[in-house]
Amino acid sequence: MIKRLASSIRQYKRVSILAPLFIVGEGILEVIIPLLLASLIDNGINQGNMNAILWTGLWLVVCCGLSLTCGALAGRYAAKASAGFARNLRHDMYYKVQEYSFSNIDKFSTASIVTRLTTDVTNVQNAFQMIIRMAVRSPILLVFALIMAFGINARLAVIYVCVIPVLAVGLYLIATRAHPLFERVFRTYDKLNMVVQENLHGIRVVKSFVREEHEKEKFGEVSQSIFKDFRRAERIVAFNMPLMQFAIYTCMLLLSWIGARLIVGSGGAVGGMTTGQLMSMFSYTMQILMSLMMLSNVFVMIIIAKASAERIVELLDEESDIKNPEDPIMEVEDGSVSFRNVSFSYARDKKKFCLMDVNLDIRPGETVGIIGGTGSSKSSLVQLIPRLYDTTEGSVKVGGHDVREYDIEALRNQVAMVLQKNVLFSGTIKENLRWGNPDASDEELRHACELAQADGFIREFPDGYDTYIEQGGSNVSGGQRQRLCIARALLKKPKILILDDSTSAVDTKTDALIRKAFREEIPDTTKFIIAQRVSSVEDADKIIVLDGGRINGFGTHEELLKNNEIYREVYESQVKGGGQDE
Repeated sequence: MIKRLASSIRQYKRVSILAPLFIVGEGILEVIIPLLLASLIDNGINQGNMNAILWTGLWLVVCCGLSLTCGALAGRYAAKASAGFARNLRHDMYYKVQEYSFSNIDKFSTASIVTRLTTDVTNVQNAFQMIIRMAVRSPILLVFALIMAFGINARLAVIYVCVIPVLAVGLYLIATRAHPLFERVFRTYDKLNMVVQENLHGIRVVKSFVREEHEKEKFGEVSQSIFKDFRRAERIVAFNMPLMQFAIYTCMLLLSWIGARLIVGSGGAVGGMTTGQLMSMFSYTMQILMSLMMLSNVFVMIIIAKASAERIVELLDEESDIKNPEDPIMEVEDGSVSFRNVSFSYARDKKKFCLMDVNLDIRPGETVGIIGGTGSSKSSLVQLIPRLYDTTEGSVKVGGHDVREYDIEALRNQVAMVLQKNVLFSGTIKENLRWGNPDASDEELRHACELAQADGFIREFPDGYDTYIEQGGSNVSGGQRQRLCIARALLKKPKILILDDSTSAVDTKTDALIRKAFREEIPDTTKFIIAQRVSSVEDADKIIVLDGGRINGFGTHEELLKNNEIYREVYESQVKGGGQDE
């Protein structure tokens, strides 16, 4: 895990090394300062030697100035290193998510990915900054202060040796008990983000059904769960400070008692304990125990960050289950499509197939309608063509080759898909349309919009094609959004065009005009049209009737009216009013 995270430091390695180096310098200087203070008291103040006072005082000022400089530089470099590390980490995670297949994204969920990119990265960033500062400074200060303390008086320094193990055991117990609670908190953060995201996306529905109080209760339950776990974890971590204070005050009392006896017992004899040495021992006590306290804070931060780091690494280590072959085919010859014994399960479980035993042959340029009840796997069927998912069993061929043999980008450039959920991005209409073809001219944009019956309403906007689209296309109607998405797909000039219920929000006249434009303007493009209305598919070359994930019927409109009961029932309910004779 550490190696995986460290790979995101990259160009910030230099500052990540400089920060600890300056911290080491600061620690060494801080350990020297108590020695100079002891010398100032014993050789200067107690002896009334002004020369010693001036020179020792000068060295104290120099050491303090150098320590301050080292500390400031260490802080600057550590801040730069941690911020850069977080930047690279978010960059790596975001780019990794772009490589995911739909099934990978289904595994993590949008809310979880957002939490990992924000809260989890911030926790790891804070921990990284503490590691390259406190986790370096504390051991250095601890070790050198102990050496100095033993050099002054080994009998007194034994007090530290007795107190440190007690403190270490206490800190270990705090860490091991708090970590599981922090892990649970960050899992609950995913749920919190999901509740907020769901509420914001569906705010119009919430208000129209007057469900604000219900949504508040949902949010309150999740917030309360986070609060309770955080409170329990912080209660455990709160023992950190009393434990540290107990250790510090115990050392102070023992040093004062034993040190005073040593000073009085020596009577100022040479080699005995001096006042200056006792004062320096007090300073080393604070340095040693404060080092342990800082280490305990680092441990607490690492406890919090460990759960976040595991979640980040899980996302970074996730491998897309859709990959390019070693020697991919780079060009799609034509728009022919064939399914051979295809079965598919989102869970990769043969007991949970949503598509079963699908066999189809579609010639280039044909228009294929797909109709069926809700949950009949219409979308699942067409998502296998551009390889948004891979089949569980069987194969899908495009242009005579298995889709798994193609370069993914080359295949998807030739298979344009307007998904069931139409998405527009914040930006102008032109910018949204050019997702289909970044180099498209204004004339090409206009022509694609004419085919999609979008040019008329675009021209009615004051800014025309420069009209700004809000995030998600919230400032245009559902039908307008659908037509813009169709125009965007047409700009790719694909060999296969898939409309996944993409004209459901337009009126029947506009729907008919779009289909007419397709027949006349792009006759060589193979078209798959998923629809709930029979009128949207009745003039297709072939119509697929899906029922329970199986092909129940396949043929022309006339053939299915004669031979397929499901299609005939749908047709009669929509066109004939149900039950009437033809």
